[in-house]
Amino acid sequence: MSTTAAPSGALVHGQSVTLDAVEAPVVRRSDVVVVGGGPAGVSAAVSAARSGASVTLLERYSALGGLASGGMVLVLDDMINGNEITVTGIVDEYVERMAKLGLAVYPPAEERVSSQEMWNKWGRWGAFDFHSHTSPKPICYAVAFDPDGWKRVSNDLVRESGVDLRLHSWFSRPIVQDGAVKGVVCETKSGPQAVMGDVVVDTTGDIDVASRAGATYDKDNYLVTLVFRLGGVDTAAAERFEQENPREARAINRKIKRLLGGAWELWWLKTPVPGVVWCNAPHMTGFDGTDPESLTEAEFEARNRIGNVLDHIRSDLPGFESAYLLDVAEQMGVRQTRLLQGEYVVTKDDVTSRRHFADSVSRGRDYYTPYRSLLPRGVDQLLVAGRHYSATPEAQRISREIPPCMAMGQAAGIAAATAVEQGVRVRDVDPAVIQSRMRDQGADPGDIPAENATVDATMEARA
Repeated sequence: MSTTAAPSGALVHGQSVTLDAVEAPVVRRSDVVVVGGGPAGVSAAVSAARSGASVTLLERYSALGGLASGGMVLVLDDMINGNEITVTGIVDEYVERMAKLGLAVYPPAEERVSSQEMWNKWGRWGAFDFHSHTSPKPICYAVAFDPDGWKRVSNDLVRESGVDLRLHSWFSRPIVQDGAVKGVVCETKSGPQAVMGDVVVDTTGDIDVASRAGATYDKDNYLVTLVFRLGGVDTAAAERFEQENPREARAINRKIKRLLGGAWELWWLKTPVPGVVWCNAPHMTGFDGTDPESLTEAEFEARNRIGNVLDHIRSDLPGFESAYLLDVAEQMGVRQTRLLQGEYVVTKDDVTSRRHFADSVSRGRDYYTPYRSLLPRGVDQLLVAGRHYSATPEAQRISREIPPCMAMGQAAGIAAATAVEQGVRVRDVDPAVIQSRMRDQGADPGDIPAENATVDATMEARA
């Protein structure tokens, strides 16, 4: 096989190319480097900075927020255990700040009950327990919000905490020396740039950093969704129609969901902006969120489905006669790709049985996240947080909502700052210290099991 020299200095070998070593100027040095500016990443960066560390946050897009803003996943849910709110901390600050802007809506405590009256009032806000099998589903603490409001609050939190933010910086490769991550290289309009740190936190959603650093991972695919919003909707008329004509409304909505090719029970929800509704559809399977060719196909498929259904929505559904396509999410809603196989792999049984761990550092709905599930095997000075944490594919599908991922991020940021402060490896940080500092920052680390938790003495001893 012949080998030719390319003008760039690359060597072309048939179907592959060997490049020269990359020379990347070091543009930043900090105690902690967080890669990925979504909900988990911002939480990690802010909590690390508040813990006294110098922090650099890298984000590939032009704005912070990830799936909460660019992906327009516009309801915060999966954060209650009965009447108890289990996910607290930085997520609370988002809700409070967006509410002051008029860009977050949630039911007051006295209206979080199961009744037809409350369902009629709050159901179309998405503020219900979607795990419940009763009808109507009970209203619970969940928050509908605006994507631009999320971006604004993200900017404020990052700025106020002193995080060094670098947007338009697409992670390329980790810098690994003697089995420890020392920093990362990003591609930018100025070429490759290196950012060095004592600890790196991977919040990319697909363990881009950890997988390329040599960490063990599993890979699976689940649903992808390209969310869209409609404007010009008379939501009062639409709700009145479905409440007065439930059978006819169900038939119309079934037809629309069929044309979209899949959606949750309610394919449209209200938003804090009058006349604007959020459409969490279409749901599509068979696409790989790490393959650019597959993602391109998904983008076209989703936009075709959205375009094909608009006329039916306007003609068939009362209240939507003047609806128009306001926008389509900038970011594909990918739910699952690579999953870390860390020091502990959370199982579906762990989640469904509410298994408590002695080293729990964050909580989800009614489940617990052990610190070991944020730690890669065989790679030092690296933490992960977010939907790609160490779990089986079946467990991840029921434990990957935005608020629990934010809690993971907050725990990872505190762990990273603690490791720097104490001069130890992140895997040697005492989970009890993380738990204490999580509480200091207003978050529940899950160190105290709820009454319905499964406390397994064997598991606790192994933690």
